[in-house]
Amino acid sequence: MDKTARVRDAKTGRQILLLRGHAGEVWSAAFSPDGRRVVTSSFDKTARVWDLSSARELMVLSGHRLTVNSAEFSPDGSRVVTASADHSARIWDVATGAELMVMNGHRLEVNTAT
Repeated sequence: MDKTARVRDAKTGRQILLLRGHAGEVWSAAFSPDGRRVVTSSFDKTARVWDLSSARELMVLSGHRLTVNSAEFSPDGSRVVTASADHSARIWDVATGAELMVMNGHRLEVNTAT
């Protein structure tokens, strides 16, 4: 609810990174398959891709009209899929941040990208 995502050591629970940049509550976070990046989704209608070695925001994925409920990397890490309260899911290119596809037609919000 504080508009951040926190990466913690799985063994100790100690905070390793604090990711700041969202303008709304963060709803989900998912690691890339290679463990080098994380994608977060937020009430601010965006998803953001972060570099874990520097905690630097690499890109903002914007285009949804409402909350982005969930975001996940593809198995090869080259794409991100986002699920939104605006009844759509979108696919994004991780190399460029370009929106590749919008999947409309859901009657209700899309809650998960997994």
